[in-house]
Amino acid sequence: MTQPSAPTINPQSRSDTPGWMSVEPTPRRVRVEFGGQTIADSKRVILFRWSRGTPTYYFPRADVRADFLIPTSSTAEDPLKGVAHFSDVVVGNRTAEQGAFTYADPVPEWPGRPDYVAFAWEKMDRWLEETEEVIKHPRDPYHRVDVAQSDRHVRVVVGGQTIADTTRPKLLFETQMPTRYYIPQDDIRMDLLEPVPDLKTSCPYKGEASYWKVKGAVQEIAWAYLAPLPECPKIAGLISFYNERVDEVHVDDEPEPKPLPRWHSMRARL
Repeated sequence: MTQPSAPTINPQSRSDTPGWMSVEPTPRRVRVEFGGQTIADSKRVILFRWSRGTPTYYFPRADVRADFLIPTSSTAEDPLKGVAHFSDVVVGNRTAEQGAFTYADPVPEWPGRPDYVAFAWEKMDRWLEETEEVIKHPRDPYHRVDVAQSDRHVRVVVGGQTIADTTRPKLLFETQMPTRYYIPQDDIRMDLLEPVPDLKTSCPYKGEASYWKVKGAVQEIAWAYLAPLPECPKIAGLISFYNERVDEVHVDDEPEPKPLPRWHSMRARL
């Protein structure tokens, strides 16, 4: 069988559709597991990046277990990506409906696209890069998370009361995200907070987040990565507050501007 050739990096935008998309090969070996079976295993995976969503891995058809895919009549059209054709992923008595998808139409950025298959991340059981599990979605190599120790004076006010006050925060700078201030718990009025035990989210860059709210309140206002991924150890156990959900955050005695409302719905990427 002729192997599909890997595209070269092409980050150019399409002029006839909103947004942009780019594709490039990744040197990582990527595997997908479902129902106790490895349904895709490839050293020739393509990383698809676009302006309207998270990155996606695409596998050459030759590296996908086609016997586990049952084509359906379901399609979905996107003005940027085109028409997706879905297949169910069936292993034994387990089915991931519309768990795999392909595109029959090539695009200028990626002429070989019809020769590749992608999977719905959340419908699969496990994803591996080399032998390490990856959570939430593929990591974007152009997305950085940097943490810097700082001596800025950070003060968080809720309901007119100072709930955190520190001169030893760690500042987390993440691509296209607001600056987040991670504060030692000793510098927080933890007696005013209570955990939200039924709320956990995950981030492919930082790990699993735990949350806190003001006692008696409904909405969570702070989070921490108690056991962050090895790539992001500096924020372990420190707590950060939603600038947009507390009354005030002061940095060096100046009020910090509140992030745009669109960040409210992006909890998993904090």
